[in-house]
Amino acid sequence: MLNKPKMILIDLDGTLVDSVPDLCYCIDTMMEQLGLPAHGEVKVRQWVGNGVERLTRRALVGQLEGEPDQALFEKAYPIFMELYAENTSGRSCLYPGVREGLDAMKAEGFHIACVTNKAEQFTIPLLKDMGIYDYFELVVSGDTLPTKKPDPGQLLHAAEFFKVDPRDAVMIGDSVNDVKAARAAGFNVVCVPYGYNHGMDIRDADPDVVIESFIELTGLFKTAA
Repeated sequence: MLNKPKMILIDLDGTLVDSVPDLCYCIDTMMEQLGLPAHGEVKVRQWVGNGVERLTRRALVGQLEGEPDQALFEKAYPIFMELYAENTSGRSCLYPGVREGLDAMKAEGFHIACVTNKAEQFTIPLLKDMGIYDYFELVVSGDTLPTKKPDPGQLLHAAEFFKVDPRDAVMIGDSVNDVKAARAAGFNVVCVPYGYNHGMDIRDADPDVVIESFIELTGLFKTAA
């Protein structure tokens, strides 16, 4: 069981929001503009989770690992960025239970922050368009600091901001990067099984707890010792 925390940090893509439909639209449109075959949502869903630059590179090589021709990447990436700036949220949606869970956490008085590898220019509009921006006292994006998850820097930055000991903090995420960052920062870590973890079961990363829905969070902390 987890002790009741003073601060809860929450990942964005794959945890709060299913953003793959917008990402897939932009990736496939980029591929078509380059004269290359589109991939479709099933493939793109397996590649999300390490930022849009990495996603673009994966799309160009058509797999999770590997590097595309640099000239091709330099042509493709601005196309994707322009597309995603115009298509950040129109096809995306909150996962079931997210709003109810956020309401419950707010009512409990936890400090709540969003910590994501997504760039700020996309993070803030997505949170606002999903109607959840005002739940967060702090947003730490992928370009807020020199490092991002799985490096613990973003998490420790939030702990310092709220003056909270890492032992009194919880990271909620969907991927092995969230687990690694939390462990390195000294946080407890809770994961959801429905997000983007490159096809692997998040339980194999050994988080402290796996929950099916955000609705379970407040009950979990209330019953902790």
